[in-house]
Amino acid sequence: MKRSPILLAAVLAISGLGVFGITAVLPVSAQSPAVQVAAVKSATFSIENMTCALCPVTVKKAMEQVNGVQSVEIDFAAKTATVAFDPAVTNIKAIGAASTNAGYPATVKG
Repeated sequence: MKRSPILLAAVLAISGLGVFGITAVLPVSAQSPAVQVAAVKSATFSIENMTCALCPVTVKKAMEQVNGVQSVEIDFAAKTATVAFDPAVTNIKAIGAASTNAGYPATVKG
């Protein structure tokens, strides 16, 4: 008979922690998308030397390996790369250097 009040107290304590844990996390996750949107910048690069179908793959991989780069879209016909990146982590110079080091000189389009 004495075990049931102890068991009930344990269940209530555990379920109470779950509720507090969820409410403590919600405000942080609710503001994350707004923070992420504000932190992302975009730049378009002119890419030299892209002559074959494998060239854009090489450029994309080189740029994606730079910490802070979130996405890279290559337009082979226009010979451009549009990069979304976090300016708190990387910069345009580092992204362009990654492409240049892979053999495809990249300059920011005005």
